[in-house]
Amino acid sequence: MRASRADLESLLRARQFDRTLTTSLPAVPRDVAPSHITTLDASLGGGFPRGEVSELVGARSSGRTSVMLQMLASATARGELVALVDALDMLDVESAVAAGIDLDRLLWVRGHVVTTPGLCRDMNQRALEQALRAFSLVLQAGNFGLVVFDVAEAPSYAIRRLPFTTWLRLQRMVEASHTVCLLVGSEPMARSAAGLTLRLGIRDAGGIRFRSQLFDGVDFDTHLIRARQSDVRVPLQTACG
Repeated sequence: MRASRADLESLLRARQFDRTLTTSLPAVPRDVAPSHITTLDASLGGGFPRGEVSELVGARSSGRTSVMLQMLASATARGELVALVDALDMLDVESAVAAGIDLDRLLWVRGHVVTTPGLCRDMNQRALEQALRAFSLVLQAGNFGLVVFDVAEAPSYAIRRLPFTTWLRLQRMVEASHTVCLLVGSEPMARSAAGLTLRLGIRDAGGIRFRSQLFDGVDFDTHLIRARQSDVRVPLQTACG
């Protein structure tokens, strides 16, 4: 007896191959992790998708680190374990505490990539690959609500030299899990392996005040430049404060 098209589509979905279909399947409810940045979460349908590789990109002073810290704080406030693979060892602990991150729930992996390696480019590349291996091990361990790979200040040539299969492998690791896998950089890096890519910028930096609340006075210009889910709209403007 020949299988019907509906039967085949159902089988592909059960084996998690439904993204290979050229036809549109009924939407499956997504499990998301809210950042508690109200307008951003509203625009993303509740927050960042779990079980997918997402990207948070922007130039220096674009707000990318502030959003990353807020996401870590939001996850630890929910009682989740979080991990940060800090490839350039740039996390400021005081800022993390001020953002509300519960350090008892944070695994901090410190790398030694440098922004200006000079003639030691090969050493820098090995340091980046080592940080990536640590990131993979954390993902494989599971039990983390949010795992962040922060390479925001890494030289662009070093990121480009990483094999394209790197990001596909990460997506396979996190698929169907409870984990939000977040890459933080200056430019998109995962390409088609990323489920969600947000580019950040600050429209008015003059009014930023880091006092009792991390986002008091910050006005973000946020553009969603890639999303697997068709129900997310682009672009989006996010004012935090």
